Amino acid sequence: MSPFHQLPAPGAGRSSRKLVGLLVAVLTVLTAGPTQILAGPDDALSRALALPQAGFLVEEGGKPVISHNPDRPMIPASTMKILTALAVIERWGLGHRFYTDFYLGADDRLWVKGYGDPYLVSEELARIAKALRARGIRRVSGVGTDDSYFDPGLEISGRSSTDNPYDAPVTALAANFNTISVVNRGGEVRSAEAQTPLTPMARQFGQELGSGEHRVNLQSRDKAVQYFGQLLSAELEQAGIQVGGGPIAGRVPAGARKVYRHEDSRDLRAMLSAMLKYSNNFIANDLFLKLADRGDGPQLDMADAQRAFRAWIDRKFGWRDYRIEDGAGLSRANRLSARQLLEAVNAFAPYRTLLPERSDGVWAKTGTLSGVSCYAGFVRRGGRWESFSLLINQSVPYNLRLQVADALVRAPSLVHLCPGGSC
Repeated sequence: MSPFHQLPAPGAGRSSRKLVGLLVAVLTVLTAGPTQILAGPDDALSRALALPQAGFLVEEGGKPVISHNPDRPMIPASTMKILTALAVIERWGLGHRFYTDFYLGADDRLWVKGYGDPYLVSEELARIAKALRARGIRRVSGVGTDDSYFDPGLEISGRSSTDNPYDAPVTALAANFNTISVVNRGGEVRSAEAQTPLTPMARQFGQELGSGEHRVNLQSRDKAVQYFGQLLSAELEQAGIQVGGGPIAGRVPAGARKVYRHEDSRDLRAMLSAMLKYSNNFIANDLFLKLADRGDGPQLDMADAQRAFRAWIDRKFGWRDYRIEDGAGLSRANRLSARQLLEAVNAFAPYRTLLPERSDGVWAKTGTLSGVSCYAGFVRRGGRWESFSLLINQSVPYNLRLQVADALVRAPSLVHLCPGGSC
């Protein structure tokens, strides 16, 4: 299961759409005003420095060489994931592996207790099924799902009700980031992934979605947990374990016998790399919630996570005038300044290679919401990796932030753009 958020459009009509897109792009270039065509490095940087609703900070050798509204609180969008990743690394370390527990009840029902492992994809469930068979389990009366680790009324700030994968609900037990991928051809529905069996719920989604190839989220906690039970049941059957009935949700019964603890085959390094590369909101907010776990038992909710995150920031950075509502950057109520984000980037320097890489000497994370275009990370200058943060909270051409990063790599000097480092 890939952590991509959206699948390409179906093949039908693809050539005509490409032609239309090309014509639109050409017309856009031909009709663009001077604020849209950026001819060279200085043009991109000057454009960014002229934006009234932007914060921009660049360092060379640990000293600021460009500084534009550096202390103005801004919406960071998905650049927030850098800060979340840093907190998670400091909490658990890159080699950590999350676990899930399995129990057998007196009625031979296999119970699954989830603790927020964000990467229980189809391949991982197949490994679990094989491990259970290796422990002598040949038949279970059904699957029971216990996701009580997170509060059942959990709400993610900034999450909307669309069916897009990036709006997936966050649950303590989740298969494939709480998304399904199906193909409907003439009313016949199949899984769009060879490694993922088609479950009754996935078939129903495919029928309701209509013709085409779809990747959508599972909408609600109840559907997500039910789908997990269905998919695990299918994987058990494929591994040679007979499943007597359908899944149910609830708490692990008292007296149930623990038969297996599964540690994810991916360590935290692999999870964070995927989270940052694909900007996976589910992973980010799942980990954000887990940061609130202090082993004292209560179900975790966003208020717990926000308090725990603020306490970590107070210890780590001692910031003022910031606001953190979620760990993925979904919420428009999040606020970080360019200076604060740059501090986080600098602290993230030992883990730079976890960020998405561009071949032109840029390792950085984008952040995008409507009217929000951000970019933060590292650029290669003079044989060194230098840090930058750019938070734009107004409408600009989509590629402006990328052009700014390219300009930071190519410009022979940055000092002349901001004499004294302040613009």
